[in-house]
Formats: sequence, structure tokens, C-alpha cells
Amino acid sequence: MPVFNPARPDAPVGSVQYVDEAQLEVAFDTAGAAFFEWDQRGGAKRAEIMERAADLFEQQRFELMALCQLEAGKTLADALSEIREAVDFMRYYAVRARQEFDVPSVLNGPTGERNEYSLHGRGLFVCISPWNFPLAIFTGQLSAALLAGNAVLAKPAEQTPLIAWRAIQLLHEAGVPRAVLQYLPGEGVSLGAKLTSDIRVDGVVFTGGTDT
Repeated sequence: MPVFNPARPDAPVGSVQYVDEAQLEVAFDTAGAAFFEWDQRGGAKRAEIMERAADLFEQQRFELMALCQLEAGKTLADALSEIREAVDFMRYYAVRARQEFDVPSVLNGPTGERNEYSLHGRGLFVCISPWNFPLAIFTGQLSAALLAGNAVLAKPAEQTPLIAWRAIQLLHEAGVPRAVLQYLPGEGVSLGAKLTSDIRVDGVVFTGGTDT
């Protein structure tokens, strides 16, 4: 499927291949199988990976800004803000992962017993992001879900799949396992509906209109 510059509708920016039914099943199977080991890594190790990803986003900020301009029609200032917000999300949730998802908290034991409280991932999360913040909200959604110990199936808005793909590449480069974070481009009315209605999904993070 061709992807066009919204400011120049006759100027192609790139192309994307939508996932088919067989690929979707593979994604569910592999992400589900990878969840437990990812959750068991603990918040601190997941935070280290996400901080590396934040560093990579900053190092590649000019490329990401260019994609935001070409594919989403962002101004230069808005494109820069998009990178900063995406990085802020990753660093913020990394801090929270260390605080809340690393080691159990010891609770009061008034009768002498030892009580511990710990947080873990729920399983498989679907993240569906909007076209108007194709990097910032996309990254915020999946970084929160990943740092909480979940495997993620990420479906970007169909208008901005290239920005999302580059973000996924950088997250994989930082150390997020490919099975744990999977990129699923497609139309909202078909793929989005399948993802949100599947009983294997343990949580949905959604931002945008009903046609996203």
C-alpha cells in the first residue's frame, strides 16, 4: 500500500504491506509465548532497555523528525516536540518500572507474618495509536505496556505506518525482543476490530477516533 505526503498528495513517501490472517496468528502465538520471560526480567532490566531506546530516539531525531514532516505533515517545531514527548514517555515509564515492577514491597505484618506485594504484567496488550501524534502517543502507549511486563502487538494509524515502523526498529535495536514487541500495520475497520475483539488479548490501549 502506498503512503503519501499529506501536504503533497501526489508525492509518495514509501509503502507498507498490511498483515494477513496467517501473519496475525503467528504474532499472537509468538507474543503469547514470549510474555512470561519478559515479565520475569523485572522492572529494572526492562527500564535499562527502554532508556537505551530513548537514547537511540535522540540520536536519530533528525530522521524521525523528517518522517513526521513527510508522512504526518508536521511542522519543524511540532516534529521536534513529537520526539521530545516520545523520549519523555520512555524515560518516565522507565523510572516507574524501577519503582513499582522490580522487587516486591514488604507490607506490615501485624501478627508477625511476612507479606509482600508485587506487580506483574497481565499478558498480551494491543496498542492502537492515532495519526495526529504518530510517534509520541505510539511510543507512550507501547512503552508503558512493555515496562509493565506485557508483550505488545502495536497497530499504528493506517495514515502513518512508516514513522511507527522506524520506532519499532529502534526499540528492537535497544534490546526489546522481537517476539515481545510486534508491528502490525493494517486498516482500523478490519485489523483493529480483530485485535480488540480477540479473547487472547489481555488489555487494549487505544487513542483516536473510531476509524483509527
